[in-house]
Amino acid sequence: MIRSGRTSGAWLRTRLARRWVSVTVEGDSMRPTFNPGDRVLARRVKTTPQAGDIVVVEAPVLLGNRSTWHLPPPGPGDLDRRWLIKRVAAVAGDLVPAAAAAGVLAAGEVVPPGSLLVVGDNPAHSHDSRHLGPIPVDRVIGRVVPSRRIRSDFS
Repeated sequence: MIRSGRTSGAWLRTRLARRWVSVTVEGDSMRPTFNPGDRVLARRVKTTPQAGDIVVVEAPVLLGNRSTWHLPPPGPGDLDRRWLIKRVAAVAGDLVPAAAAAGVLAAGEVVPPGSLLVVGDNPAHSHDSRHLGPIPVDRVIGRVVPSRRIRSDFS
């Protein structure tokens, strides 16, 4: 079957949007791995990420002093939501590592089912599970794929 250029282009963009998400890094939370302005590509996940994976997760909505989530979980068309890029520190059933422990969860507690803990590579500048608590797995958008990326500072 032959598709016209316009139709096949829209079809290809739709298929890519279902499988991939491109994110521009903002802030210093993932330095030195990523710098502000770096663009990364994440493959939408169908399985639970593992500890050490870098993931894109939906940022919660802050209501007063507590965080909550948009309803329903994000899908391929939800480009207006805010995203966080973080490293998975622990998954459901793991013990909370000291690096991910803070006011919400204590070191040695068990990560609840259906959740994971994420932290930034630059903890002094990262708003992550130490502040937000466990992240529901259905709020994970994708796993960042290793690639050569164009650095924002060309260094």
